[in-house]
Amino acid sequence: MAAAHELRAVGADVAVYERSVGRTPARGAGVVVQPEIEALLNRLAVPAEAIGVELHERQELDVRGTATRHEAPQLMTAWDALYRALREPLADVCHRLDGSLRRVQVEGHEVTAEFSDGHTAHGNFLVGADGIGSATRRLLDPSSRPAYAGYVAWRGLEPESRLSGELLDLFAGRLTLFTSSGMQMLCSLVPGPGGELEKGSRRVNWVWYVNVAEQDLPGLLTGRSGKRFAHFLPPGEALPETVERVLRQAEASLPPAFAELARLSDLFMQPVLDLPPWRMVADHAALIGDAAGTVRPQSPAGRPRRSVTPRPWPPPCSGGPRRSRCPPSHWSTGRCGASTTWSRCPGRAGSRRRRQRWVMGWGTPSSRPPPCRDFADSEIHHDRAFYRATGPAM
Repeated sequence: MAAAHELRAVGADVAVYERSVGRTPARGAGVVVQPEIEALLNRLAVPAEAIGVELHERQELDVRGTATRHEAPQLMTAWDALYRALREPLADVCHRLDGSLRRVQVEGHEVTAEFSDGHTAHGNFLVGADGIGSATRRLLDPSSRPAYAGYVAWRGLEPESRLSGELLDLFAGRLTLFTSSGMQMLCSLVPGPGGELEKGSRRVNWVWYVNVAEQDLPGLLTGRSGKRFAHFLPPGEALPETVERVLRQAEASLPPAFAELARLSDLFMQPVLDLPPWRMVADHAALIGDAAGTVRPQSPAGRPRRSVTPRPWPPPCSGGPRRSRCPPSHWSTGRCGASTTWSRCPGRAGSRRRRQRWVMGWGTPSSRPPPCRDFADSEIHHDRAFYRATGPAM
């Protein structure tokens, strides 16, 4: 959604295509309202405070539960709340759900995208920001595949009313962390399922990063129905023996408050994947966000990176031939270089729920773009643009 707004800001008409069957199921995604996100919300006349829970402190627990605190004011929102804030201003935009990208074809200056639901869209430029499992990337560069990073993110998203008064007093108004060898856990309050900010109506969102051997992943990703999930084990699907194993590990290695929080939660999980940033621009196509490559630390870095990626594209100009600029090669090189630098940073890496979206747009910049030859050896001249985007998670 953020990228759709950025494309509209440079004069494009957009249409959004999502692989998601329904709108923003609550699968857990705490989002820090970074300056880039706040700037976009301000442009949309949405106060960041209207979708965020105020935190005043950051505290780190030791294994006994003793807290070390310091002042660190910030706003924490949730993916579904942010999604609604970005979606509502796009009410006049074509928005289709339940359609996976199956084929992309370029003929002359036109791009045709075919979706699994049978719908076909036409434009002049396709932008993919459809996450780590990007169908756009697989079509453009089949050899590029994400690799397991060596750890998973166990998650929980529960009504604050489920917490005891003692737990709520500990977590309210704070970002709470615990770090130990091979693991890290974070927790904060986020808006309620309908965006509620009132005390008693919010949710507690937590994520526990823990090392897991790759050979153990298939068992952890097997649901109660027997289905083997690839990138996300949904709430309610973890096998009883898996839940028992996770809770035993929590009891043995986490501070008592975090172990209790895990016991109160309907667990779900994401394996963390790495994808080195490489190419972002192709013939009539570009990749942004996790579709182009993951960054480290993944949790705070990927979301702002997605929200600001399109901003350097040139604005539309009046007059001249009906053509849209494609991002030039130096645009791709600079961002891949920056992402590679981030990916080498030490520290934890988070994981996010992936939502897949495609957006098609029409623009009218006048200047001729430099050739884009990353994936195809042809210069791009175009009147319309496709775009595929994904959203942000703590």
